[in-house]
Amino acid sequence: MDRKQLQHQVASTRRSLFDQGYLDDQFIQLEHLQDEANPNFVEEVVRLFYSDSVRLIQNIEQAMINKPNIDFGKLDDYMHQFKGSSSSIGAKKVMKECSKFREYCYAGNIEGVALQIAKTESTKARLSYA
Repeated sequence: MDRKQLQHQVASTRRSLFDQGYLDDQFIQLEHLQDEANPNFVEEVVRLFYSDSVRLIQNIEQAMINKPNIDFGKLDDYMHQFKGSSSSIGAKKVMKECSKFREYCYAGNIEGVALQIAKTESTKARLSYA
């Protein structure tokens, strides 16, 4: 694939993620921070998001092993961090899934939490495949 085709594919994927509501204006703000002095800024921030999200999801899954003594406060803290990380890159749909997860934590609903972590991971994965 030549450079022009690759650029077109990247632009098309980016547009699709906005059109489908996966990204919001925060992502555009990140793009504006990228310049000649830091040409890989967006890529670096997104990579950091993915490495943080892997760690946080692992922490959540580990904390959920302690059934029936689930610490919903700890789960909520981890998801709060994940939501903040998602917000920093403009991952709008991931943030919404994080909010739903946190609602299940507030309600002490372990079944809802388990289902929601899978939905949250799936939504995050959609960004990585794009």
